[in-house]
Order: sequence, then C-alpha cells, then structure tokens
Amino acid sequence: MKIKEVIVVEGRDDEQVVKQAVKADVIRTNGYSYGHKLKEKLKKISLDRGIIILTDPDYVGKKIRKDLSDYIPGAKHAFVPRGKSIKKDDVGIENASPQDVKKAIEEAKPTFVDFKEEFTKSDMIKYGLNGRPNSSNLRQELANRLGIGYGNSKFFLDQLNNFQIDRKDLERVLEEINK
Repeated sequence: MKIKEVIVVEGRDDEQVVKQAVKADVIRTNGYSYGHKLKEKLKKISLDRGIIILTDPDYVGKKIRKDLSDYIPGAKHAFVPRGKSIKKDDVGIENASPQDVKKAIEEAKPTFVDFKEEFTKSDMIKYGLNGRPNSSNLRQELANRLGIGYGNSKFFLDQLNNFQIDRKDLERVLEEINK
C-alpha cells in the first residue's frame, strides 16, 4: 500500500527520511526559494491526489507551511515535534527518526491506495518520448499540456505514473500535438 497524497518537504535529506518511513511520492520545495510554478503544480496535485505538508519546525518551515496552506486550503499537515527533529543546534525533519516521521504522517490521516504503474519504459519508446531526436521536445510539450514536470525520460515516466495520468488522456494529448 502506498500513500495517495504527495508529501511536501523542504529538502533532499527530508525527502530521504520520508522515503525511509513510508511509501509515498515526495516533492521538495528546496527551502523558501520556490516560486509560483511549484505552487501551481502542488495545487494541481492536491486536486487529483491531495498533499501533506511536512516542513521543519522552525521559522522558515512555518513560513513555507503557511504560504502553501494559504494557497492550497485543503492540504493536510504532518508535524514532527521540535524535540524529535533536532541534533545539536540543527532543527529539521532530516534529523528525525523514520519512526517519528511515519507517526507524524499517520496522524495527518493519509489515504492509502494500491498503486498501479500505468506506464513503463517500453511505453516511453512506443510513444516517442525516448530514443528519438524530438523526444525531448515532445516531453516538454506534453509536460506543459498535462501540467506535470518536465525532465529526462526516467523522470517523465515517474511523473506520468505519480500524477496517475490516464493512458487515454496521454494518447489524446499526443494526437493533438501531432496534428
């Protein structure tokens, strides 16, 4: 079973501890430097899957949490207490144990789903999204139209599955692009 909601964290180390704790998709804000594009992406994800915000129990983490929850009112929230996320003078989710992170996420009442990966590497080749001279351009156009992140073929494959894009929708948009 996998958590349906996407978990939003601040950094790479936070993402690693979350992935040790639970089976879920994770998106990083990379601190407070994220922009409107990430907020729009998270808003779209929240409509399809929901999001759980798990930020550091410090000033910047609270600021990120407030900004995202103001923009995405239906977001769920997971909290790791400051005392369980501190090492020396460093406060952050990356310092919490996977058990404490799992407990915090469970207290946010996530939805669990049987996750089916709709698309495979062979689909990437079949649809011309990998291995052709224009594959990169095609992925970029698809990413724009589907509202998912652009990246190399491996990342794009993950995005198709993470956003649970329907095969018929993908084929319809590819047909529109090819016209």
